[in-house]
Amino acid sequence: MAFPKVGGVAPAFTLLDQEGKKVSLKEFKGKKNVVLYFYPKAMTPGCTVQACGIRDSKNALAKIDTVVLGVSPDPVAKLGRFIEKQDLNFTLLSDEDHAITEKYGAWDLKKFMGREFMGVLRTTFIIGKDGRIKHVMSKVKTKSHHDDVIALITELGL
Repeated sequence: MAFPKVGGVAPAFTLLDQEGKKVSLKEFKGKKNVVLYFYPKAMTPGCTVQACGIRDSKNALAKIDTVVLGVSPDPVAKLGRFIEKQDLNFTLLSDEDHAITEKYGAWDLKKFMGREFMGVLRTTFIIGKDGRIKHVMSKVKTKSHHDDVIALITELGL
């Protein structure tokens, strides 16, 4: 599946957050840059490291006018538990039918321990205040994701 093109308008979406409230991408247009990151599963080691890095970077992200939205196929209740357990300070969105994940090209064939299956490709999209995709990070390192995102947004001058 192909990612949306850099420079193109980011595909619209409305998903439920960890509290069951609707969150739409259009809420941020003209106001904030958006880091939209897709991750496989809440409360797993890699996803926890990635989320905690973002949590600890809240001030740096705020300084560059950026909000973070994490998307996974987890149900709303599990996202709430993840937020609580890790004291996360950003929004997680539930995409149980993976329709939005597919729209962004982040749902594809994965291989793990000799098995093949469909799942979430750890992918991050940097979306500018104008609603356009500024960069796609397809090779995400969970330990440095937060620093990589901040450096990239700064480099892009957003």
